[in-house]
Amino acid sequence: QVQLVESGGGLVQPGGSLRLSCAVSGFTLEYYAIGWFCRAPGKGREGVSLISKHLNFKYYSDSVKGRFTISSDTAKNTVYLQMDNLAPEDTATYFCAAEEGYGVAFGGFKFGLWGQGTPVTVSS
Repeated sequence: QVQLVESGGGLVQPGGSLRLSCAVSGFTLEYYAIGWFCRAPGKGREGVSLISKHLNFKYYSDSVKGRFTISSDTAKNTVYLQMDNLAPEDTATYFCAAEEGYGVAFGGFKFGLWGQGTPVTVSS
């Protein structure tokens, strides 16, 4: 059974950092791209970053470039999103998703398998 489970969200002050984790089971992330998306209150879903281990490719949206870093640990089958210099506009629920032949397009891939999300609140 394919499953993606996010963790690591929480409340942080502006300028602070969080590291989100996406634990994958049911397939090996070494052969599939994993993406991070966010949905802010009252807004639609947006792509944040993605990693493709087998293509040695990483991609960031303009709004997080230079502040967020995506990485993966194939031994743990987990993808991480290091979020630094967080701002109130980063407040959102963050989801990870796995590459599929259908679904939401982002960074040249399509993502069709989703986790349940983890909330991030940036506030003083």
